[in-house]
Amino acid sequence: QVQLVESGGGLVQAGGSLRLSCAASGRTFTNYAMGWFRQAPGKEREFVATISGSGGFTRYADSVKGRFTISRDNAKNTVSLQMNSLKPEDTAVYSCAARSGTRSIRVDDYESWGQGTQVTVSS
Repeated sequence: QVQLVESGGGLVQAGGSLRLSCAASGRTFTNYAMGWFRQAPGKEREFVATISGSGGFTRYADSVKGRFTISRDNAKNTVSLQMNSLKPEDTAVYSCAARSGTRSIRVDDYESWGQGTQVTVSS
């Protein structure tokens, strides 16, 4: 498994931007597909975005497509989520996750999780 630590959450007004980062340690980073998930109060954890180990393939939830961008820097063992045009419904705890192998949108496919970072979007 890898150890994951997120940073970059906070409070922002609707229409604003935030950039989340996730630092990984413990294993060969390129062996892992990475994902971002979020969980709002009273709701199930849901998929946001995923990126392949090489960084060449990405996939997004329909709700964030065109507004969020996932990227990774394999030299620094980090994955980021750039969030633009934020909406109040984006408010949630955002977590990064790692899985050995290919990308996945399924929560249960991921082996390692960070502690999460709060994102709050005010209207």
